[in-house]
Amino acid sequence: MGRYIGPTCRLCRREGMKLYLKGDKCYTDKCPFARRGYAPGQHGQEKKKLTNYGMQLREKQKLKRYYGVLERQFVRYYEEAERMKGITGENLLQLLERRLDNVVFRLGFAASRPQARQLVSHGHIEVNGKKVDIPSFLVKPGDVISVREKSRSMELIKNNLEVSRNVPDWLELNKDAFEGRVVSLPRREHIDLPIQEHLIVELYSK
Repeated sequence: MGRYIGPTCRLCRREGMKLYLKGDKCYTDKCPFARRGYAPGQHGQEKKKLTNYGMQLREKQKLKRYYGVLERQFVRYYEEAERMKGITGENLLQLLERRLDNVVFRLGFAASRPQARQLVSHGHIEVNGKKVDIPSFLVKPGDVISVREKSRSMELIKNNLEVSRNVPDWLELNKDAFEGRVVSLPRREHIDLPIQEHLIVELYSK
């Protein structure tokens, strides 16, 4: 299972925007992006005009980093999105939103997607009553995502649920039962990411 293990805040600086990869730290003054909002490296503060290819590449990198997937897996998602009916860019976003680690984050069990990925990998999450430890597992309408009984006493999860977060309309949360339900497939208006997915489609269509 491949994953990025380098400095996380460096990714936000490279994309020129907060990707909210460090949970609560991203909302405080300790966030490195708040202090150094320019790109990392020796020439990070130089202003550069991006070409069309550069803009397409940055959108792809931004989306990959939001969801914590590497290139090979991202390409597989894109190929699957192309085969689906509808608009390829929106299909791609829908597939990424349906990842179990993302759903755990969206429901508020985790403060960030990386933290949600760890909760899933360590076996704290169930889907329809069965333990699932694969972060890339794709949920479908009707699925019930819950915290395992023995994991509900974890301070981390309880503290995360106490924080008020907006749960998207395609999900339904029952805090008292430590569970959520997939009401429908996510649509573009449900996905609050500043991504221009058509640029990613243009990049892969070359």
